[in-house]
Amino acid sequence: MEITCSFPHKLFNLTLLLWVSHLQATDQSFTNFIFGDSLVDVGNNNYLFTLSKADSSPYGIDFIPSNGQPTGRFTNGRTISDIVGEALGAESAPTPYLEPNTEVNTIHSGINYASGSAGIFDDTGLLFIGRVPLREQVSYFEKSRDYMVRMIGENGTKEMLKKSMFTITIGSNDILNYIQPSIPFFSQDKLPIGVLQDSMVFHLTTHLKRLHELGARKFVVVGVGPLGCIPFARALNLIPAGKCSDQVNQIVRGYNMKLRHSLTTLNSELGYHNTTFVYANSYDLFLKLVLSYRQFGLENADKPCCGGYFPPFTCFKGSNQNSSQAACEDRSKFVFWDAYHPTEAANLIVAKALLDGDQTVATPFNIRYLNHL
Repeated sequence: MEITCSFPHKLFNLTLLLWVSHLQATDQSFTNFIFGDSLVDVGNNNYLFTLSKADSSPYGIDFIPSNGQPTGRFTNGRTISDIVGEALGAESAPTPYLEPNTEVNTIHSGINYASGSAGIFDDTGLLFIGRVPLREQVSYFEKSRDYMVRMIGENGTKEMLKKSMFTITIGSNDILNYIQPSIPFFSQDKLPIGVLQDSMVFHLTTHLKRLHELGARKFVVVGVGPLGCIPFARALNLIPAGKCSDQVNQIVRGYNMKLRHSLTTLNSELGYHNTTFVYANSYDLFLKLVLSYRQFGLENADKPCCGGYFPPFTCFKGSNQNSSQAACEDRSKFVFWDAYHPTEAANLIVAKALLDGDQTVATPFNIRYLNHL
């Protein structure tokens, strides 16, 4: 009787030992929870009824893990988050939250909650129908946290989250929605620019504080890039080649300045909890890339590699699937993949700067330093 009782007991101890060993091994890898829009979406929108999708060729044409098949990434290859994760030791990119059976990856590599056309405001991207606003992305993380607690307990979850990175890349769509011409039946009275910026910062800060309450301690908050330089905004404002819309960029600069100030305040208020908010200055990085692209070995910062320069800006293969006309031949020489998003080549340049750059690039320090804290 004692023998039959001790066997399950020993088996339970062995199972527990294996699970602890797994967690210790996992602890050495890079875990990232990613929130944001199409710049970092890796396939969540594939599972939504939405007009904002990147699930058809030639999207992903240079993404090696999928053998060039589309994954839902809104570029030809890797996103900045993909590249940063690889550099910091991630064995694989965090899977999209909406993908079936993705919970098992939560503890090992993190989860990606980002959604194309999403914004800080709930109604941003309304014309695209389906998308997951930031508020809902944070709610999804709460569910992921519940799963972690069931698996490794409250204390184990807290310890894991303290070492994990939380990356937030959002705000572009809120500003793009603001600068677009009003559409009948969908238009609302536009806020004064200063009120728009303040409201964006307030709502984003609220969500950051909620993530902190849930256990997040290492934050990378990416500022909005120079939207006045993307092909969509230049076409919308009839800006000639080689120029950017300063009117649009001025809105972005004002928002980024207020966001940076808010993150400095959060570091002061929450720093005693071993919490750090890194501001990633994507604006200056991308602006330099666009204006001085030849210094980086690129040849075109004007036209998108894929899709038109004028409405409807669509990027897809035609009926002839063997046609190479859908995308430029050498994607490594273009800054822009489509009318809105950068190429993998541009993402590589920006990711490397955010990883190892000085305080003009990331404050109070770069992403690699943050990861070692």
